[in-house]
Amino acid sequence: MTSHIADGRRRPLVWLLPVLWTLALGLWGLSRQDSVWRDEAATWQVAGRSAGEIWAMLGNVDAVHGLYYLVMHGLFEVFGASTATLRLPSVLGVAAAAACAALTGRRLAGSWAGLGAGLSLGLLPAVQFHLQEGRPYALVMAGAALSTLLLVSLLGPCSGDGRAGPRPRTRWAAYGLTVLVCALLNWLSLLVLPAHAVTLWWVRAGRRTWLRWGAAGAAAVAGALPLVLFSRGQSDQVSWIPPLTWAMLVGPGLLLAAGGLAAAVGHRWGPDRTGPARPSVGARAVTYRRPLSAAAVGLPLLAVPQLSLIGVSLVQPLFLDRYVLFGMVGLALLLGAALGAAVRACAPRFPRAAELLVPGVIGVAVLALLPLELAKRAPASRVDDVLSAAAEVSRLKRAGDAVLFVPAARRDTALVSPGAFAGLADVALERGPAASATLKGEEAEPDRIRAALLAQRRVLLVTDAAEVAKPPSSARDEAKAEVLRERFTAVEDRQVRGRRVTVYERRGAR
Repeated sequence: MTSHIADGRRRPLVWLLPVLWTLALGLWGLSRQDSVWRDEAATWQVAGRSAGEIWAMLGNVDAVHGLYYLVMHGLFEVFGASTATLRLPSVLGVAAAAACAALTGRRLAGSWAGLGAGLSLGLLPAVQFHLQEGRPYALVMAGAALSTLLLVSLLGPCSGDGRAGPRPRTRWAAYGLTVLVCALLNWLSLLVLPAHAVTLWWVRAGRRTWLRWGAAGAAAVAGALPLVLFSRGQSDQVSWIPPLTWAMLVGPGLLLAAGGLAAAVGHRWGPDRTGPARPSVGARAVTYRRPLSAAAVGLPLLAVPQLSLIGVSLVQPLFLDRYVLFGMVGLALLLGAALGAAVRACAPRFPRAAELLVPGVIGVAVLALLPLELAKRAPASRVDDVLSAAAEVSRLKRAGDAVLFVPAARRDTALVSPGAFAGLADVALERGPAASATLKGEEAEPDRIRAALLAQRRVLLVTDAAEVAKPPSSARDEAKAEVLRERFTAVEDRQVRGRRVTVYERRGAR
């Protein structure tokens, strides 16, 4: 098929357009109306510490995100703390993943498939959420997309433009390094390895390919193993994840169904770009017997991480879709291949319409998903907003007031916006987060908290909004609630974006 997008001089558009498109989606409403929710608040307050303080904290908590925190610390030092600095790495990560998906799709099924894969990635609902999120999952997805591109380049006979590219040894080293860096950002990304193993099995890769892939993968696992073992000692951090239920399987089931349908469409109007595989010879040749296709790469990348995490969660609850967000690259490849197949089917009879099919489908998808796209960019898309709560505290406080946080993790409101809490006495706090090398600090014993509260005339309580609040779960929080209930009266109450600020005055105080 002859088309403008397939013209050699325009092939850079196959990856450049998805990059620009994804950047536009990411920059649109980046500040989310100046809101930051609790997960991002953890990134914000840790990134604001010194490198030494971060390192000390990782010995106690959140070691799994250590590399990400150090990277964000460097960015905060250079560009300052802001919602743009917090979220731009994720925007750039998804844009990089879109470029890799486009290049991979082009190798597997042609230029239209590559363009469709790259453009569709940023529109997927799960990706929309993490596109503007100050957490590491978009960066992990970028690394998984790059490692998949490297693997495809090693399995295919040559690149989409006919060039063989770097030596296989260099690309295998790059593959292993990419998998390792992803694992250091979040070691559950190692689930990309069994996904790639299924691809190798699918195409019946030769013994040499298996050995090289095994060596690269083993090196990545060995490099990440100390982090994996050490972070397992901090497993209390994920103790809040609920056990797996049938309802939690609906999402993965729909994704797998969509991926399977897209793979069937792509197969119906094949062949794939790489065509039938032939055994090759030579010292540096890669041998395989089945054709390398979008289904052979995309389906395992989508399904294996999801199913593996589900299996692990039967033993220890760990199932959160963000842990396997990188599987969306597989779905994007399958969708791109389906679009490319549709273009091939239309081209003989409707050549002009065929060239408008991919941009037309993407345009329709944008309109259909517009309510979701707007919702993801609103503060209500997250469970709470620490900045709006801090603004309420700043408005309600008076000189000499005290402040309480229930649970203690809600202290993130003050850690992200310390200026709003200036002049307030944090009467429950014994050692601050940085000094105690923790995320939320260390609070005093219940008796000391009770005594400190009884010495106050006005107290501001920062907690969760009523619809998401949980009963006190620690002796310290029970002591706070008991004193406020028995000795104080609520005189003002504000609920805003998932958080609640209540002003209490001690009975009989003048």
